[in-house]
Amino acid sequence: MASSMQNKVVLITGGSRGIGRAAAIGLAKEGADLAIASRKLPDLEKVAAEIKSMGRKCLAIPAHVGKLEDINNLVKKTFDEYGTIDVLVNNAATNPTMASAIDIDDRAWDSIMNLNLKGLFFLGQAVAKIMKEKGGGKIINIASIAGITPDILPVYSISKAGVIMATKVMAQQWAKYNIRVNTVAPGLTKTKFSEPLWSNPDILKFAMSRTPLGRPAEPEEMVGAILFLASDASSYITGQVMAIDGGVTI
Repeated sequence: MASSMQNKVVLITGGSRGIGRAAAIGLAKEGADLAIASRKLPDLEKVAAEIKSMGRKCLAIPAHVGKLEDINNLVKKTFDEYGTIDVLVNNAATNPTMASAIDIDDRAWDSIMNLNLKGLFFLGQAVAKIMKEKGGGKIINIASIAGITPDILPVYSISKAGVIMATKVMAQQWAKYNIRVNTVAPGLTKTKFSEPLWSNPDILKFAMSRTPLGRPAEPEEMVGAILFLASDASSYITGQVMAIDGGVTI
């Protein structure tokens, strides 16, 4: 895979921590140059410094992917710096509430859907326009097994089901431009984002009772699938959902 990622330009959202950070470092190790985005620049700069110490380029861009103006700025800055975008990893997501489906309000719904689904789609669209002109590219959307089977986070689950369908729509409509679009659907992974789940003994016990491998994933365990889908090793794969879940969806 190293040869196919050498000097490729990869844009990753949610790149300052968790799965996004792990993916950025993993892709840099395989020879890619990076643009990483999240809301807070200081956190991004730490990851960028780590990648630069490996001899790769890394552009840190603060952006709220739920805002179209930030999406346009993110894509423009990346393109201005590198002249291309070969791979997009659509990883940014939010879930500001643990409320049940009977209790959740419309503000929480809008916040979740705006970033997790609308932002993901329109960032994908903006990058696809660049990829179309250059003859192709790869988009990897990070969903969740919560988008396959309902979870304790109801609107988050709905948004991630939307991500899976968005992937299929993108893959079908953009295949003629040689753009491959796939989804990685993690199970419970030990990130800061999911800490309210895995740090709660009752929730963790319930989640592990459904997980044949019997433990949460580490962020680095998502990297292999992302590398595979970003590389030429997956050249005939598009519109697919790869569950990295320890067996939950068996």
